[in-house]
Amino acid sequence: MSGREEALMDRKYCYKLRLNGRKRQKIVKHKDILTTGQVAQICHVAPRTVTKWFDAGQLKGYRIPGSRDRRILFSELIRFMKAHDMPTESLETRDVRVLLIDSRVELARQLSYDLESRGGFDVQIAHNSFDAGRMAQKLRPNFILIDLMSPEIDAYGLCSYAHENEELADCCVIALAGGLTETEAQSLLQKGFGGVVTEPTNIHKVLACIQEKCSILC
Repeated sequence: MSGREEALMDRKYCYKLRLNGRKRQKIVKHKDILTTGQVAQICHVAPRTVTKWFDAGQLKGYRIPGSRDRRILFSELIRFMKAHDMPTESLETRDVRVLLIDSRVELARQLSYDLESRGGFDVQIAHNSFDAGRMAQKLRPNFILIDLMSPEIDAYGLCSYAHENEELADCCVIALAGGLTETEAQSLLQKGFGGVVTEPTNIHKVLACIQEKCSILC
């Protein structure tokens, strides 16, 4: 089988997984799939060692139909490395896409800069609800950060939109809102936000929240 044919099958290949006891059909994106050779480089082992992990059921993945080649999901690699006490910090920000929604231009630029320089994330900014919806559909971010204090931003509407859009099903929506009480923060979680940062000007708090929620990638 040619490399081109394998790549095509990778993009089209579907797999079933269980989430909360229910089967869910999901299309795996090509960039989230690794070869045994790539896994070997990341784990600093020989490719045959990765093959043994796979064949023993320790490292889960799938075989290319009509081929003996194996493919490993990036999220499964993270799970495996954590289970075996391998460092994953540098990998967990790999290709993490963040959509920051804030109508206050200068504050948004500063937070975007901090997220990129300190967190290593790929950050895009939307300054109004219309652009936010359009960009979310196009970028399919892993995280959406919404400043609740921003005028012209329908935070609750955007949160609902993310939940109702199948292509954003794995996206975590985080509310940025300073000065909230614990009760108010809990209320936002009950309304569908995946996380709440009550000190949005503190980049360490924002990064900590994202890192905590990074389990959505695995």
